[in-house]
Amino acid sequence: MKYVFLIFFMNLLPQYAGKSLRRDGSYPKTFEDIKNEIAGYTDIAKAIIDLAVHGKAQNRSYERLAVFADTIGPRLSGSKNLDAAIKYMLSALQEDGLENVHLEPVKVPHWERGEEFAMMLEPRNHSIAILGLGSSVATPPEGITAEVIVVASFDELHKRAQEAKGKIVVYNEPFINYGETVRYRSQGAVEAAKVGAVASLIRSVASFSIHSPHTGWQDYQPDVPRIPTACISVEDAEMMSRMSFRGTKIIVHLKMGAKTYPDSPSFNTVAEIVGSKYPEQIVLVSGHLDSWDVGQGAMDDGGGAFISWEALSLIKDLGLRPKRTLRLVLWTAEEQGGIGAEQYYQLHKENISNFDIVMESDEGTFWPSGLGFTGNAKARDIVKEIMTLLQPINVTDVYDNADGTDIDYWMRNGVPGASLHDDLSKYFWFHHSQGDTMTVQDPNQMNLCAAVWTVVSYVIADMEEMLPR
Repeated sequence: MKYVFLIFFMNLLPQYAGKSLRRDGSYPKTFEDIKNEIAGYTDIAKAIIDLAVHGKAQNRSYERLAVFADTIGPRLSGSKNLDAAIKYMLSALQEDGLENVHLEPVKVPHWERGEEFAMMLEPRNHSIAILGLGSSVATPPEGITAEVIVVASFDELHKRAQEAKGKIVVYNEPFINYGETVRYRSQGAVEAAKVGAVASLIRSVASFSIHSPHTGWQDYQPDVPRIPTACISVEDAEMMSRMSFRGTKIIVHLKMGAKTYPDSPSFNTVAEIVGSKYPEQIVLVSGHLDSWDVGQGAMDDGGGAFISWEALSLIKDLGLRPKRTLRLVLWTAEEQGGIGAEQYYQLHKENISNFDIVMESDEGTFWPSGLGFTGNAKARDIVKEIMTLLQPINVTDVYDNADGTDIDYWMRNGVPGASLHDDLSKYFWFHHSQGDTMTVQDPNQMNLCAAVWTVVSYVIADMEEMLPR
């Protein structure tokens, strides 16, 4: 009999050659082992999909968001509306039966746009649709009346620097993509001030327009004069560009009553399903609760926040409890540069080794196609395998690089990250504009997004091992 055992042991040797035992006496898992483990979640993934897309939870994230957005409205950092939104969500998460529901205090910027308008006086009277950009200073009480210089790029502005002094700079930069074009919104006032301009008006960073200005944050520099700055519609920017090209003199009157107040108290909103085996280890799902002060903030980022809540609700409804803690964070003051998330990171970074993955949905909740992922090759292979569980809804792709202001702090320091990848073809039609309302949202698409978010977060939270990094 002892020879039988010896033969069995010798047959195992090639499988574990060169591998060291773990402290618990087990051998490291091969990728084939991990694939088999993930395949074991097929039935759970199907149950999640059925509940979210076809079952009693169908349309729930949409309906919850509609009540929230219609009740609270837009939620600018430092505003009473944002305070009301945080209180609303604290109560809603408690009523949903989630665990460790609490608020974590942060300080956030408080800027208000006040009354604002712009009027073309020459060559004709024309009301220009504007939205002041975040942190902009006000004009003098009487406003600013000045000639306009229109440029298509920073390079053109610098070449025509002598012409710009004492004028209002209008940027008519073409929309290439958000990452490239948003430079004009964030840096336009500074570059105009450097050449002596008295104000800047920036073509909205939008891929489509129906005379709709799109706002957003902008940044001043310490040693550069602060001049008023606002976004204007694509149509008005192009019209003034045509006029200027013909040699027509353009004069605009601009009045803005913007004010910046001392930082205000706010909160990140947190809820959990506590892990059954490794409760100290965290899988984080998130979206941001704040928005701009126009529209309803339904798309940016109500949808992302509410599918993240829905992930915990679906898991709870199915009676599941993953091995790791699944933590929902609804960030505050993302639109001002991830202020709430940065303070959260500083508070929790000492436990960074326990964060398995950080996930954020902040680019709409339209038709999903997969995940953006940041992590090493081994972790990516595991995530690709997890995505095969979503074949029933045909959402299986893994794209390079997760995108999320609020999770970037973690990813830069080695924590794997994921972001929802969906159809962005219309996202910048509505982004940061009056058009960001519940009308943009689609319940069927939100159901699919919620299913993706839930399957991925649950499986990662329940697998025996954390993602490699």
